[in-house]
Amino acid sequence: MMMMKLFKPTNIAEKLMDAKKADTSFMESVNQLIARPTTVNDFTFERLATDDIFHIDTIKDTCIDYRLRFLDIKYFKNDLPQEAFDKITALETIHNTTLSGFKIMAPSKLFRLKNTDDPLLFVPIGNNYFYLIHQWGDDLSPFRKEFIWPFKNIWNLMVLILGISWIATSLTPMAIFSKTTSWSTYWMVYFFMFKAIASIVLFYGFALGKNFNPAIWNSYYNKV
Repeated sequence: MMMMKLFKPTNIAEKLMDAKKADTSFMESVNQLIARPTTVNDFTFERLATDDIFHIDTIKDTCIDYRLRFLDIKYFKNDLPQEAFDKITALETIHNTTLSGFKIMAPSKLFRLKNTDDPLLFVPIGNNYFYLIHQWGDDLSPFRKEFIWPFKNIWNLMVLILGISWIATSLTPMAIFSKTTSWSTYWMVYFFMFKAIASIVLFYGFALGKNFNPAIWNSYYNKV
């Protein structure tokens, strides 16, 4: 209970909103969107909530930061809650249209297993913009962004391996390798640790088909 009070769970919808607020040109982009005709889901834009409109770039950045996927609803293994169906029906009634092209933003495992982590339901509104219809499930771990940081790119992973190698070297008795302690012995052991840990990480990554966040955010076929 104390841990929950100290560390607030990660609400992905809130993170999306924060990322959108950082884009000072967002409202201008929305106005341009409204002015352009679109053949994707015939909405009456004046009746849409601006806070629930997100550009694909904002969605992509958030997916990469938190190792999430943004995929067609056909890949989603969980059931939509009744509230989502109710909101879809309400939108279709208000805008006198039939919605299609639904997308789900969620952790990878929700596209392979039934789970309750924080999924978000979107529908395209044209010109690379999407409308957030519903969010449900449990919020993500407050440390998720930190935990998946090494998987954002090769350089982050390299920093992690270097750090683990340094810890392993510091905990290793130098007397095992040399009767006298010296910097040359230390760096020799450090290099050995680095090669060993890097080899394990590379083997694990290739064997399980892992990939970095930018490569998987909109791909179903990459492994979790």
